[in-house]
Amino acid sequence: MIKSMTGYGRAREVLNKRDITVEIKAVNHRYFEMYARIPRTYMQIEDMVRSHLQKQIVRGKIEVSINIDDTQSDIRGVRLNENLFEAYYSSLKDLSQKYNLSLDTSASVALRFPDVLTQTRDEADLDEVWQDVMSVLDNALSAFLKQRKAEGERLAEDIIAKCSEIENNVDYIESRLPQIEEDYMKKLRQRIEDLLGDTKVDEQRLLTEVAIMADKLAVDEELVRLRSHTKGLREMFKSGVSEGKKMDFYIQEMNREINTTTSKIGDIGITKVAIEVKSIIEKIREQVQNIE
Repeated sequence: MIKSMTGYGRAREVLNKRDITVEIKAVNHRYFEMYARIPRTYMQIEDMVRSHLQKQIVRGKIEVSINIDDTQSDIRGVRLNENLFEAYYSSLKDLSQKYNLSLDTSASVALRFPDVLTQTRDEADLDEVWQDVMSVLDNALSAFLKQRKAEGERLAEDIIAKCSEIENNVDYIESRLPQIEEDYMKKLRQRIEDLLGDTKVDEQRLLTEVAIMADKLAVDEELVRLRSHTKGLREMFKSGVSEGKKMDFYIQEMNREINTTTSKIGDIGITKVAIEVKSIIEKIREQVQNIE
């Protein structure tokens, strides 16, 4: 299956009174690299998240955001921070005396001071938290992989179409070769006639020279190999098998063959077509970089 390295998935669910939201984003990267944003209370699950994702994702720069809202979980009690309250109250009395202000001495004043009263909960069971997070993570991962697969299919279709464009250009180059040979023969004949004047041109010698030049200009092998590489690349994408090194090899060899063809043939029409082919190959190379 051809998959893109870019993707996005999000899921949210309330489990065991925990409101859990997971987001997964990814861009292309040579290796698997994960960055996680997890509440400090639950940082211990980061390695579990990493191991879980690596089972499904081979390459890519992955950003995972996990938010766990446990404010609705069972409250065991309320803790009073007496030292903090005394510090607040002492400062309040100083202000009252200094500025001649009335002082509220009711117990409810404690509720106005931050962190004086805090809710306490039973310590969360890490295994239970991980099971809940994993459930939501799997839902986000499913959406993420679905998007990656869809993008990979679009990339494959586009690359297959570009392989056909290259082959169409190869057809044009092959169709031009007989005309190039004929044009060369005419130019050579004209040059010889200009040099010899009224002397008759040795046809056999002329044909020999043309044959020698045609041999130097022969690009049949290069074009056959170029077709072979585009065919191999197309078949790989049609089969759904992604082999990074093989794709890189095909692209490298396609570039080599079109460069050799251009250097052998000095025809301006073929040069223009060769530039177009190299542009298409470069676009394929860029797209291949985004395939897992």
